[in-house]
Amino acid sequence: MCRAIKRLHNFAPPATEDEIRASALQFVRKISGFTRPSKVNAAAFNQAVEDVTHAAHHLLAGLVTNAAPRDRTAEAAKAKLRSAHRYAHHQRA
Repeated sequence: MCRAIKRLHNFAPPATEDEIRASALQFVRKISGFTRPSKVNAAAFNQAVEDVTHAAHHLLAGLVTNAAPRDRTAEAAKAKLRSAHRYAHHQRA
């Protein structure tokens, strides 16, 4: 999976429209192979982003869990720590 696509389910506060759209954009970029589509492909690319964004909204609205929502700040801090550890390890090697 593309590392730029973040988990959006079960967070407090919930995912924003911008986060959902950004994930949809990364997904469409990944499967199309385009970062920026040509003019001839722009309409299909943009429609796909809209469709995936819409589907993601429906998915997130329909998911059910008994787990407590994750705290965004705490999860971001954990990710930053993992990243620092990973890059520190690569620099030593």
